[in-house]
Amino acid sequence: MKLQFKDKTVLVTGGGSGIGEAMAYEYAKRGAHVILTGRRMETLEQVAEGCRALGVKAWCKTVDMEQPATIDELVAWIYAEGHQIDFLLLNAGISQRSLTLETSIEVDRRLMEVNYFGGIYLVKALKEMFLERGVHIALVSSVSGVFGFPVRSAYCASKHAIHGFYETIALEYPQIKTTILIPGRIHTDVSKNALDGTGKATGIMDPGQANGYDVQKCARVALRAIARCKHEKVIGGFDTIMVPFYRYIPWLFRLIARNVSAR
Repeated sequence: MKLQFKDKTVLVTGGGSGIGEAMAYEYAKRGAHVILTGRRMETLEQVAEGCRALGVKAWCKTVDMEQPATIDELVAWIYAEGHQIDFLLLNAGISQRSLTLETSIEVDRRLMEVNYFGGIYLVKALKEMFLERGVHIALVSSVSGVFGFPVRSAYCASKHAIHGFYETIALEYPQIKTTILIPGRIHTDVSKNALDGTGKATGIMDPGQANGYDVQKCARVALRAIARCKHEKVIGGFDTIMVPFYRYIPWLFRLIARNVSAR
């Protein structure tokens, strides 16, 4: 597996924290050079330094996935610097904690822009490179991309959308591989950064998130799935049992989902 990534270049969106940060280190441990994007240069530089300490090259670019102009700047820089992207990790995203009918349409639109449209805009902007050389796209979805779940309607919708898009692109273009990563509750700050119905960050760490699956272990499992060209990989602890329940025993899933704590 190490040889598969050695001296390759991976572009990581949302690389300054959480799963993106953990996976950047795992790529770097296997010899891949990393391009990290996110909204905060300070945190990106900290991760880049950690990657460089592992003996690889690392670059940082500030990108806001809601702002296509910043994605255009990233793409222009990639071509100007002569970078060749071998792996793309689409991790940038934002979650939600609010009842469906108490969530403003602006919040719904923002989650779609960040979680869905930003990623596909980037992929289409790099299409010439990807079609000529090929690329392996890994995207961080969620168990909420498999089924609906309370207080996450917009988040679920955005994650369902990326499943449809990246499953289709892999069928259309043989030179493009995709791996859909489906984590359950991972110990990150995703719930603290989640938006309420008005668009404000909740600032609250969900108990389920606080006791979630270790993020470094999640990254290691994800890299193994990518190395093996898995179409999708469910990652996490006991909570991920909801996925087979949904797929094979849907009545039991609905019974549990209506009664389980959404936090």
